[in-house]
Amino acid sequence: MTILVTGGLGYIGSHTVVELLKNEFEVVIVDDLSNSERFILQNIEKIAGKKPAFFPFDLKRKELLTQIFDAYEIAGCINFAAYKAVGESQEKPLDYYENNLFTLINILQEFKVRNISNFIFSSSCTVYGQADEMPIDENTPLKTPESSYGKTKQMGEEILKDFATAYGRRVSLLRYFNPIGAHPSALLGELPIGIPNNLVPYVTQTAAGIREKLNIWGNDYPTEDGTAIRDYIYVVDLAKAHVKALQKLITSNEETVIDIFNIGTGKGSSVLEVVEAYERANNVSVPYEICERRPGDITIAYANADKAERELGWKAETSLEEALRTTWEWQKYLESRL
Repeated sequence: MTILVTGGLGYIGSHTVVELLKNEFEVVIVDDLSNSERFILQNIEKIAGKKPAFFPFDLKRKELLTQIFDAYEIAGCINFAAYKAVGESQEKPLDYYENNLFTLINILQEFKVRNISNFIFSSSCTVYGQADEMPIDENTPLKTPESSYGKTKQMGEEILKDFATAYGRRVSLLRYFNPIGAHPSALLGELPIGIPNNLVPYVTQTAAGIREKLNIWGNDYPTEDGTAIRDYIYVVDLAKAHVKALQKLITSNEETVIDIFNIGTGKGSSVLEVVEAYERANNVSVPYEICERRPGDITIAYANADKAERELGWKAETSLEEALRTTWEWQKYLESRL
């Protein structure tokens, strides 16, 4: 069975491709390399022992996308192709709406014409905003996200719900919390472009001496140590959730399915807890400075992932320290390539 993976050389996409190959799926990757590099394709093959098909083009080019659907019998899609920098999305909102939504619609048009089902969407816990209660479950009311990036995720979900309902298709919306870590082989991991937007890559680069210090945005939140709290999910655990969600869609007897799952650990960790865990896991020092809060940052978000365990047979298995250890091994691998 052949699965189209868009953005399949990216951070989460590459780990998911490995898990798909390990589970005997054939994989076709489309990735424009705007947030990834070609060596990731070779590393996927080293880990999985199989090489996926790969096409380096922009999904906004509908004629090229049509050629792939003509050439392969696509049975489903996992869609990671999206711009993802929250801050940049505020500066370039039209770019984010065009890239994140037009590409999604182009794929769904092919699904409609060819009567294909089984679509998994890479969504985000940003659709919840600052929830009123913790932990956040799938029935938590959605709030308008602060960023254009978050808005594209919420809009993408609505597009897919309408698609499934109107055409009788099966879709799964996976709302990730905060992915961290790297593959245990140290051959796959996060490749931030420029200054990292996410906490753990910045911590890693600070420990490696690439950054002088880590800026911690606020220590006056109403939390135990005053820093913001998030749910950090190991990327390989997250990748495995995609395979479980896909298998559920494929084996469903129902024509129309709209699955929604939170993918997280169910535990929140503060920024300072992550820094201290990183130092313990890797025997390194992470100098930091407390700065003013950033506008738009929420105080606390962590998942209730019971539904994923109940319906998918999936749960997070990797500790925070072990996930952070793999990140340091990935950093050492990247330095060895220089």
